[in-house]
Amino acid sequence: MNRCALQSALSQDGCISAHAALAELEAGADFQVFLNQTAAAQQLWDIWSWRYEVMLDTGVTPRPGLAEAIAGLKAAGAARVYMATVTGSQRRFTIFLSEDRTQCVACW
Repeated sequence: MNRCALQSALSQDGCISAHAALAELEAGADFQVFLNQTAAAQQLWDIWSWRYEVMLDTGVTPRPGLAEAIAGLKAAGAARVYMATVTGSQRRFTIFLSEDRTQCVACW
């Protein structure tokens, strides 16, 4: 997957984190797409929703966009997703892409 394809997937997502990740990509940020493994979005939702609750319970401030991304994973259900990262000047973004890698399912 190339930079343009990842930019296209992020541009279709209306969340703030996806727009921030897209801006970093457009500015030349490093990125990586992990094509060797997929996971069911539901499994990732199970993990990340639990981690989010633990953060809230322990007073840790979740990263911006995490709650919205968790909702995106839940909505994707049993669909397989790919993970990508964008390492920008201010932060690293975690991105989950649809199985065909054309849409962003979740970003934080």
